Amino acid sequence: MVLADLFQVSGCRFQIAHINYHLRNEDSDLDEKLVSDFCKKYKIPFHLYEVSGKDDPPENSVQTWARELRYRFFREIQEKENLDFLVTAHHLNDQLETFIINLSKASGIRGLSGIPKNENRIIRPLLDFSKSEIYGFAKENKIEFREDKSNQKTDYLRNKIRHNIVPELLKINENFLENFGKSLSFLNQIKTFGEQKIDEILNRISKKTDENIVVSKEKLSAQNDFVKFEILRKFGFTDEKEMGKVFEAKTGSVFYLDDFQLIVNRNELIFENGKEKRENDNVILEINDNELVIDKNIDAEIQEFGNCFWRFDRSKIKFPLTLRRKKEGDFFFPVGMTGKKKVSKFFKDEKISVLDKQKIWLLCDADNQILGVLPFRQDRRSAACESPNGIIFKTSGN
Repeated sequence: MVLADLFQVSGCRFQIAHINYHLRNEDSDLDEKLVSDFCKKYKIPFHLYEVSGKDDPPENSVQTWARELRYRFFREIQEKENLDFLVTAHHLNDQLETFIINLSKASGIRGLSGIPKNENRIIRPLLDFSKSEIYGFAKENKIEFREDKSNQKTDYLRNKIRHNIVPELLKINENFLENFGKSLSFLNQIKTFGEQKIDEILNRISKKTDENIVVSKEKLSAQNDFVKFEILRKFGFTDEKEMGKVFEAKTGSVFYLDDFQLIVNRNELIFENGKEKRENDNVILEINDNELVIDKNIDAEIQEFGNCFWRFDRSKIKFPLTLRRKKEGDFFFPVGMTGKKKVSKFFKDEKISVLDKQKIWLLCDADNQILGVLPFRQDRRSAACESPNGIIFKTSGN
């Protein structure tokens, strides 16, 4: 509410989005009313998302589920309303909690540098201010707000840190939070310096064309592990364990990343823009005697992960059927599981590496409804037992 008030008095053009998770009964509704009344008073466009049964149920972490849901909603509003930035009210106490969480995960200087102030079109203008300063500002300027009572619980790691660890740190030094802010600033300067050096090294050992970036495999392998990983991270590597595969790979090997396609060519690592190629991967399947016909090259790709024999109810799907790669936000209803599941979460649960997940095909109908993740799991909505009206999808190894 402090952030909303600051925007209101500044005269900026902005809109407000609110999520009602309905996790705290009447309190959740009163939170919504406070924000809605503020928007009505100042004629601010108000966007509300009410969580219902159609939303993904929490599988493990309610916090992770809630975060994914709200940011998906925020991004949809940004695109629909043609808004430049998403602005959040994270503050210095949030920074300290995040620092401690990342410290426990051995996340390196990238994690210890804290929440970025401006990244990926997200701006966080209150990061330098403590929670007590924000409370003081709200009181001084008579800004109405409500407390989320769930913040007082210690069920989650962040809340445990907030209530059990941070107060002890503040007892040690009354200026602890201020000094932490300065230390964080130094860490960010070191991080920026390191990123500049990584870019310099990459420029020395690579050459760019309009179509790709060619990195000397020999010169990259001569760097220390930190530099090697940071350079490969720029192209989409997120797991150090996967890094060794690049240097062990034979000529002709191909690695699929989120935005790039890496081709190993003797002493060269060729990074091409693979995202555009994969977005155009949309193979229409033909039917022969109630069996879907698969290209032999795609069949071979599928068999890298196993074989499948699936039967579908023709009356429950729309034609034509296609094969495509995963897209952001994809979900399906896996056989043998309850509810729906995001494909990205399914990949994670199946321990599919970042390099392998880009090679996996999804079977979809004309409405882009996923019928299965090949060859791992079929979608149960259109699955069928043996039937004269059935359609079969099988790999040649089955």
